[in-house]
Parts: sequence; structure tokens; C-alpha cells
Amino acid sequence: MIETVAPKGRFLSKRLNRVGYGAFVLLAFYYLLISQDVSQAMATLAIALIFDPFDQAIPFAKRPFFQRAWLMVHVLGIMVLLIVFLKDFI
Repeated sequence: MIETVAPKGRFLSKRLNRVGYGAFVLLAFYYLLISQDVSQAMATLAIALIFDPFDQAIPFAKRPFFQRAWLMVHVLGIMVLLIVFLKDFI
């Protein structure tokens, strides 16, 4: 009989994603507020989305409302920074 066991790295993966997400968001705030470099802040905030802080096994449409809203606000923040960045060139 073959025994199946849940992967042990799942908890570590969730923790790593949350730490990575938080670190990149804090770094984006540093670039925005201290260095005042909008392009770096925008790029760093976009990279933070790679580290989805929520359970990635759940499809986006089936996630709770607050998780979907949080991620949409995150994307909206990136779009606002993009507009601010492009405003300097117009």
C-alpha cells in the first residue's frame, strides 16, 4: 500500500510568501517616501504581487471578498504610480 503524506513545505511556502510580500511593499514605500523615486516604487510594488500573501491554491474567483479587494487595491496603487510616473513625461 502506498501512503500519501501532505507536503511539509506548504507552511514554509506561505510564510515565505508573506515575508516576501511585506518586504517588497515596505521597500516600495521606502522608494516612494524616502528616495522619492516613483519608478522604483512602482516596479517594487509590482514585484510584490509575485509573493501572493494569501493561499495560492484557491482560484482568484473563489477567494473571500477581502482578499480579492486587497489585491485589487494593490493593483490600483500600481496604476496610480504609473500615471504619476508618466505625467512627468507629458
